[in-house]
Formats: sequence, C-alpha cells, structure tokens
Amino acid sequence: MQLNRTHPEHLSPTQAINCDHAAVVSFAQAHAVGGSARERAVSIYRAVRDQVRYDPYRIDLSDHGMTASTVLAQGYGWCVPKAVLLAAVARAAGIPARLGFADVKNHLSTDKLRQTMQTDVFVWHGYTELWIDDAWRKATPAFNVELCEKFGLLPLEFDGVHDSLYHAFDRAGRQHMEYVNERGSFDDLPLAQIRAVFAEVYPTMNAGNPISGDFAADAAREASRS
Repeated sequence: MQLNRTHPEHLSPTQAINCDHAAVVSFAQAHAVGGSARERAVSIYRAVRDQVRYDPYRIDLSDHGMTASTVLAQGYGWCVPKAVLLAAVARAAGIPARLGFADVKNHLSTDKLRQTMQTDVFVWHGYTELWIDDAWRKATPAFNVELCEKFGLLPLEFDGVHDSLYHAFDRAGRQHMEYVNERGSFDDLPLAQIRAVFAEVYPTMNAGNPISGDFAADAAREASRS
C-alpha cells in the first residue's frame, strides 16, 4: 500500500499489468485521446469499460488469465482483470496507475452466479486508481454500457475529478451495490491473496472452469422479471 504520491512502479510493467505489451501499447495509443492527462484518462476508461464486456461467468485466476494483454485479446473479463487492463493502458499512456480493492455486496447478481458463489458478497472487487492532477482518482470500468442497459443499471461514468464507484441503486431505485470492506491499494496485482480468499469464501466455485450460460442474457431476463 502506498501513500498519496506516485512512485516509478506506478508506470512500470509487471507480469499482470504488462503495459509494455504491444497490444496494450497500441490500445493506449488509439484511445488515450485528449490534451491533458485527465482527458486521456477519461478516454481510456470508456474504451476499457465498453470494449471489454463484463463477464463473471468466466473467472480465470491463472497467471495468464489475469494478465492485461490476455483480457484485451479475449474481449471480456470480470472486475479485477478489467481493472488490471485499465491500469496497464494508463501506464502505457504515461498516466500513473495502481489497483484498489474492496468487498462489495451485490444485490443484483444473477440466480446462477449466486448459486455458484453461495453468497451475494463479492470479495476482492477490483477497480483502478489513476494519478490525475496530483491526486489518486478511483475508476471502476467493470460494467459495459450494453450490459447496463440490459440490467437496468446506470452506466458508471468517470470524469477524472471525482471517484467512480458503483451506484448504490439501479435506475428503478432497487439496491445495487454496497461496499462492506476496503482492502486497500496495491502497486501490482495481489493474485496470491485473491486466490487464497476465493478458495476460502467460494469453496464450491472452480475458478478457471466457466459457469455455463450467458451472463448478459441471464441478467437481462431476470431484470425483466423484477
């Protein structure tokens, strides 16, 4: 965990945050649009949020599966790998970045995901922290706009000034997300810790074995019944 300042590692590649990978660099060059760091950060946030679809049915906790370039190539990921990707793209664009984590209570999960996890608490929910205008700003690129429309959620925006965290309620006023525990900020992905807690909290979930079905379709169908 770091204090409110940047260090060289916030721009450096790691195994997971491989900001020096050619595909990540190319993505950053294409989407880091704007004359200021804030404008470039907003641009890459939207690109990661919407061009990589959110899919918690396919959680892969392998070193390869949690790498930014892998997520980019797949075109899908859950909250942690999408946060890793945003951190990598930001570093490639010259914007210092690190990862933040919290446990959240998700009131609008799907039946299939709840049955698999046996809880509505998502441990080690991931987001990205970007250094903009001399401060760390939290950005959560998990839910793509298309999914939000199907699920009746408000798209989560990021303006580079205010923290971008999950909405407490959806469009209909139903409870959506509740932050229940902060786990702090990290310069690199604490994958060993995440694996250990997942094994303890979700003993019946075989990470790396996808849940059958289509998360977006299930979410849309269940939202329509509410």
